[in-house]
Amino acid sequence: MSDASPLSEPKPEKPAPSATAKQSAAVSTKAFGIVTLAIFSSRLLGLVREMVLAALFAGENRRWLDCFNQAFRTPNMLRDLFAEGALSTAFVTTFSKKMQTEGDESAWDLARKMLTLAAVFMSFVSILGVLLAPFIIRIMAPGWMDDESKIHFTVLLAQIMYPFILLVSLAALVMGMLNAKKVFGIPAVSSTFFNLGSMIVGGVVGWYLDPNFGPKALIGFAIGTLAGGLAQLLIQVPSLRKVGFKFKPDFGWRDSGVAKVLQLMWPAVISGSVVQFNVLLSSIFASCLVVRDGPVTWLGQAFRLVQLPLGLFGVAVATVTVPAMSRLATEGITPEFKHTLVKGIKLVFLMTLPAAVGLAILAEPIVGLIFQRGRSTYYDTQMSAIALQSYAWGLVFYSAIKVIQPAFYAIDKRFVPLKVSFVAVAVSAIMNTLTVFVFKLGHEWLALSTSVSALVNFSLLFLAMRKIAGRMQGRSLAINVGKLLIAVVCMAGVCWLGQVTILSDWRHQHTAMRLVSLFVTIGGAAAVYFGVNALLRNEELDGFKAIVMRKLGRK
Repeated sequence: MSDASPLSEPKPEKPAPSATAKQSAAVSTKAFGIVTLAIFSSRLLGLVREMVLAALFAGENRRWLDCFNQAFRTPNMLRDLFAEGALSTAFVTTFSKKMQTEGDESAWDLARKMLTLAAVFMSFVSILGVLLAPFIIRIMAPGWMDDESKIHFTVLLAQIMYPFILLVSLAALVMGMLNAKKVFGIPAVSSTFFNLGSMIVGGVVGWYLDPNFGPKALIGFAIGTLAGGLAQLLIQVPSLRKVGFKFKPDFGWRDSGVAKVLQLMWPAVISGSVVQFNVLLSSIFASCLVVRDGPVTWLGQAFRLVQLPLGLFGVAVATVTVPAMSRLATEGITPEFKHTLVKGIKLVFLMTLPAAVGLAILAEPIVGLIFQRGRSTYYDTQMSAIALQSYAWGLVFYSAIKVIQPAFYAIDKRFVPLKVSFVAVAVSAIMNTLTVFVFKLGHEWLALSTSVSALVNFSLLFLAMRKIAGRMQGRSLAINVGKLLIAVVCMAGVCWLGQVTILSDWRHQHTAMRLVSLFVTIGGAAAVYFGVNALLRNEELDGFKAIVMRKLGRK
């Protein structure tokens, strides 16, 4: 099967990337290392936040923790869609191109207009969310309609947290501006301050409202969510001033740049929301399962664990490749543009494939180590673990979508991801309906539908890019994937060996011993994976070696 576009004669490829592409790749590799470390701290604290909530409110209080998670689902999804999804992608693409072609001052003018527009529009969305929360929650949790206490408490929590979307939307625009100016560290670490703020303020206010941390204390954590969103915005302001930006309200929204952002944004709202919308669908269907109390929390905990490698590698790669692709796209679909895109996909595959396999095989001891304490029981661990196994298989594709989808916006093909998104959502909706209402299966099948949908989404996007751009280094990518599969099979063997030996009785081990057993197993698996890749001379490994050497202070 040829890699050439069936619609046109294939253009000759350069045998090797140009000096410009190599320089761009070097910058991206350095930025990727910075962003990865910053996002790691953020995701780790996000995991700690989930651990605190599980320890305080799981077990006999899991019905109220379900309420909190379902209440946060809508503002969190709006954050993913608008703030860290469509709005961020559309703005970064347009802002980067304007900076490249018209200079910094023109780009700053666009930024002022977009910040003003976002503040006004997201304030309206927040107010609307507060007013319509009673209706939204009943739509989001149809299976709870016969339990008014759960519905009313969920509505209250949602009304408190809706203004969160305003704060993180502004934070995402600021992040996009800094990334376009090649400032990656502070923006990437900003969400760390969200997690810190939400835990500290949430814990203090929760204790004040209920020292025994009963359901009422969750109101404190809802308030903490707002405090965290404000911290995420404010921590970036000093860096923004350093790069020369001065804010003043600008209501001149009849601007070509604003129009371009909005043109890119509305299809991106739909196409960029597939994973988030499928997670939302899963939580809606979860309220209709035979087991009513727990599935929303179990799915949330499992997806939180998937988000750790997703944020580390998928989001980190996308953060540095999207501005680069946007700048390169000003010259058309060049070999440098395709090289940057394929390099991003390879980096994602290199790091997320072993993470997916490791999470799937070691799901139960990992969930047990992280969440099984306080009021959280072994039953909760089992339920979250089977959901994690189902989500893990989609990790590679969740991450790769973060890289390939923005490439379509960079080359003004925004409707391609839109069309693909409809197919992906339909796949998930059909599988969820069959799971709940026909076969009456468990919540893990809802997680699996999200993974299958991600596979369909990425596959169709990649085929569409081949059709539009022509050859996509298909042979190189196939060889790369083949090497990775050999390495990951060897790694899986180490994980399995650890599972049946030092982790076989993990339930009866103390926390310290569990940690050591998992560390030995995961460490051994990682050593085998990278060792096999080195033996197979996987070229993408060199980039990560450079990052490690740099962090160790070596040349």
